[in-house]
Amino acid sequence: MSSLPDTFRLSEVEKSIARQIHHCGSMVGSSKPPEKRQSSLTSFFTPKTVNGLSQKLATQKPAKDEFQGGPSSSPPAPGPSQSSRSKRPLQEDNDAGNGTGVGKTTRSGRLTKRAKPTLEDDESENQELPTSPPAKANKTAAGGGPNSSRTEKYVYDAGSATKTGGLDEDENEDAATRRKKDELHRKFVKKLGHPDSLSYVMRRNGPSDGATPGADGDGVEGEGDDAEEDEPSPTTKGKKKGAKTGKLTPMEIQFLDIKRKHMDTLLIVEVGYKFKFFGEDARIAAKELSIVCIPGKFRYDEHPSEAHLDRFASASVPVHRLNVHAKRLVAAGHKVGVVRQIETAALKKAGDNRNAPFVRKLTNVYTKGTYIDETGELDQSGDNTGAPAGGYLLCLTESPTKGSGTDEKVHVGIIAVQPATGDIIYDDFEDGFMRREIETRLLHISPCEFLIVGDLSKASDKIVQHLSGSSTNVFGDRSRVERVPKPKTMAAEAHSHVTQFYADKTKENDDNSAALLEKVLKLPESVTVCLSAMITHLTEYGLQHIFGLTKYFQSFSTRQHMLINGTTLESLEVYRNSTDHSEKGSLMWALDKTQTRPGQRLLRKWIGRPLLDQQRLEDRVSAVEELLENQSTLKVNKLTGMLASIKADLERSLIRIYYGKCSRPELLSTLRTLQMIAMEFHRVRSPADTGFKSSLISEAILSLPAIGDIVTSYLDKINAQAAKKDDKYSFFREDEETEDITDHKLGIAGVESDLDAHRKEATAKLKKKTLVEYTTVSGIEYLIEVSNTDLKNVPASWAKISGTKKLSRFHTPEVIKFISERDQHREALAAACDAAFSSLLSSLAAEYQPLRDAVSSLATLDCLLSLSQVASLPGYSKPAFLPITAPPSISITEGRHPIAEHTLSTPYIPFTTGLSSPAPLAQLITGPNMGGKSSYVRSVALLVLLAQIGSYVPATEMTLTPCDAIFTRMGARDNLFTGESTFMVEVSETASILRSATPRSLVILDELGRGTSTHDGAAIAHAVLDYMVKEAKCLTLFITHYQNLARVAQGLGDGRVKCVHMKFQVEDKGENDGEEEVTFLYEVAEGVAHRSYGLNVGRLARLPKQVLDVAAVKSREMEENVRERRLKGAMGLLGGVLSGEKSEEELEHLVASIEQL
Repeated sequence: MSSLPDTFRLSEVEKSIARQIHHCGSMVGSSKPPEKRQSSLTSFFTPKTVNGLSQKLATQKPAKDEFQGGPSSSPPAPGPSQSSRSKRPLQEDNDAGNGTGVGKTTRSGRLTKRAKPTLEDDESENQELPTSPPAKANKTAAGGGPNSSRTEKYVYDAGSATKTGGLDEDENEDAATRRKKDELHRKFVKKLGHPDSLSYVMRRNGPSDGATPGADGDGVEGEGDDAEEDEPSPTTKGKKKGAKTGKLTPMEIQFLDIKRKHMDTLLIVEVGYKFKFFGEDARIAAKELSIVCIPGKFRYDEHPSEAHLDRFASASVPVHRLNVHAKRLVAAGHKVGVVRQIETAALKKAGDNRNAPFVRKLTNVYTKGTYIDETGELDQSGDNTGAPAGGYLLCLTESPTKGSGTDEKVHVGIIAVQPATGDIIYDDFEDGFMRREIETRLLHISPCEFLIVGDLSKASDKIVQHLSGSSTNVFGDRSRVERVPKPKTMAAEAHSHVTQFYADKTKENDDNSAALLEKVLKLPESVTVCLSAMITHLTEYGLQHIFGLTKYFQSFSTRQHMLINGTTLESLEVYRNSTDHSEKGSLMWALDKTQTRPGQRLLRKWIGRPLLDQQRLEDRVSAVEELLENQSTLKVNKLTGMLASIKADLERSLIRIYYGKCSRPELLSTLRTLQMIAMEFHRVRSPADTGFKSSLISEAILSLPAIGDIVTSYLDKINAQAAKKDDKYSFFREDEETEDITDHKLGIAGVESDLDAHRKEATAKLKKKTLVEYTTVSGIEYLIEVSNTDLKNVPASWAKISGTKKLSRFHTPEVIKFISERDQHREALAAACDAAFSSLLSSLAAEYQPLRDAVSSLATLDCLLSLSQVASLPGYSKPAFLPITAPPSISITEGRHPIAEHTLSTPYIPFTTGLSSPAPLAQLITGPNMGGKSSYVRSVALLVLLAQIGSYVPATEMTLTPCDAIFTRMGARDNLFTGESTFMVEVSETASILRSATPRSLVILDELGRGTSTHDGAAIAHAVLDYMVKEAKCLTLFITHYQNLARVAQGLGDGRVKCVHMKFQVEDKGENDGEEEVTFLYEVAEGVAHRSYGLNVGRLARLPKQVLDVAAVKSREMEENVRERRLKGAMGLLGGVLSGEKSEEELEHLVASIEQL
């Protein structure tokens, strides 16, 4: 060492490190030339040249070679005392790619197992070791060996180095000096072993092939959460047989195999006692769930930009919170997959793959439209999230038919499935340039997820993107959109696929399938394409069985219902108010007095699809009337009380039973609720027994007791106490248990008997007189406690588990064997219990139809009772329906707005009006701004809607013939998503109404023509009013501020257009020149209002007084000019009449001009 230059001398601290490395056998002190050894080792590796470090990598040699029987002149290993005090096992590095020069971990003497924090120190130490070359390495450098370039890079200051002797002198030092040096060594490592040192060195040296040795994936999984956190990092354990090497652990490789097949799915992986997210999934989950993301690799493709990272980024959630977090991710619009361990620890231990990682599989996949689990469906409603989405998954396909531009026509097929209730809606229709038909269906169905088959046209794609991407405009929540390709042979493939699907069901002896197959084969081609795509899509989620439910396969456009388009739903605030888009302040909010969730969903359908069938309409109104008349009687109170006692959502519980995803407590609760309902009406055998005259009510009640026998037969198999506690082992009553369950229970009892008998043998070995007792400590059972004074009697074969100062606790070999056997029985018993429960749910699913019918009957009763409560409000009356053959007419006496009277603090001023064919077919409504015109026309439309739902109406009297549609064109808004201006939207909606309206439609047009210049707007309004009255001949309410349209109304003749206005009073304040105060009376009266008093509204809106004064002056000037021109025109006409030159028509024109003046 004396021959070395000063710059290579080592301090005491570095000597300590050298001793550690020498002690582990990493650096070999050899008398032979080291060059030969080094070059022979490098042939095993293929180091990369990164930043010119290939020479450095080539000079490093792992300790592995030394322990494989090669020649070595290394000094003998230190004694056990030194090893236990200072030696740390080094990381395994199979490829020697990290440049640390450390080798495979072995045991030399007795090694002390280090705790987890030490591992971090070791990693940092091993990365920093090159900065302090050991003594033996320095000899090599002095001799001009291959290490010279490496030592030159790490030059120490000569002043800090001290002369040292060889390692032989160190070994002769006393114990106190060694302890002091060990302490210095510990401080040195602590200083350089900060968290950033490892990543810094790796970034500086660049990635290498073997930077991250493979840890065994199996050992870590069994060790709990802390061990799992460090899976990707190197571990201090030796490589197990069969473990993967390279950068990824076996578990990570397993995860990647699943992830690459489901790249669009956010995977939640079961790992020990946690569910974990990895990579990019972890980043998304951390953001959505507000949980911590441990940094690491985000990509799944081994990208060079992440080569310095040795583990995946990860985030974790506890097992018992899985459903909560999965729900939140699904509600945020993600597709979520759950990867579970499908084997248990005890069975794995007894199996052939005990050294492999746990087998994992993707067991569940969820999206917004398909989330059904033991804990229930997604709760779509909320106070601030707008109206709830319908929970439908909608499949849509489109094909062009003819035309282009504004004449474009497309053929559209849709099918919508509500997995939570089993409802299926399909439709096939042709749509025009504005895509009004698609919009109408989307607004009615309110899908929470779209499946698009093939490519959509630009207009259709825009409307789907707009409606799905809006969180406030349409459904109250964003919708998920998924797209699948549509090959040219899709139609033939779809027909074959659907036929095969239902043919297979027919083979399963399903009586309904044959009838359903016949129905399905008659579906239009576009609907069949959607059905095939939907079956394929739902098979991934295990929900394809829903298409076997025959009764709920319905067409959207069956003409038993009035079709209300999307614009009307928004204008009339049917489901959501137009202010903050919440349900409060909507028609649904005003009518919803239901007590059950199925009842609430059914009422929503009733409101959106008013009846056209007069007989059904009369039946519904009669049922509401009967419930109203018997409101406080025993039979109605019995119904109300029964509905109030139903807390569960029976409709969705039944569908979860049908899918086999129901939990044990929920099954018990559902069956008991159904039993309670059946027992409530068990004496009902005929319609007369119900006590109601209405066929709608009596038929609903009659279907309830029919389910009693079905429900009771299943409840007899269940142990109620165990079902409440979700105890799978005791869920079935003893005489109903399967043979497997009984066998495994007997097996467990036999093992426990053997354990009890083993106490005698243990007592004899301990030479005690009294039988030993088993104890349980920290969850470890069957421990035998032995006083520390009696340890001499304990056989060496007994395994010590724990102990205190006074006693020790042991497991005998027999106890260990018995516990293992018992655990295997327990896990097999759990599997048998789950299989028996699944079998019970399957058999109950066969009874789905009668149970669902009973729940539907309950929903009908709930809706009728809700409407009867609305009918009991003051001022509500029963509407009278004229025969369908009578001329269209609507007559309302003292009608009120059904929503405003609930929200206003002052009473709503009633109105009386009437429309009929042939006259008055339309009303031309004028009046001051804010006079109540829009409120009046909305009230008329809502009263018609209420009457055709079957509800009472807020009016003294109402008579009508059923309308086949309600159309509205109200408000001003543009549509940027489809590139339409405000006026374009206005006239497009009007054009759609003109094409669709029939003589039995009610049409409301509010201020048509205001979006363009006065003359163009007035001309369009004039022409549309003329068309409505002469051609369409539909009942029309036409609001306008173009007062000269009154002349058009009179010119149409026969009183077909009636002019009405909203009454008001005007007072001249006097103190301000020309300032007027307008009082709104909110009453409908005949005649025309010749001014709109817009300045008054400006004053109410608090426009600056200076602006109002200028506007008043300009208004008077323009009025004077118009009056002057009219006067000149009238004088000219008068002169012509007096001279006898003018015709009779011009005489009438003169009279009209004089009236206007």
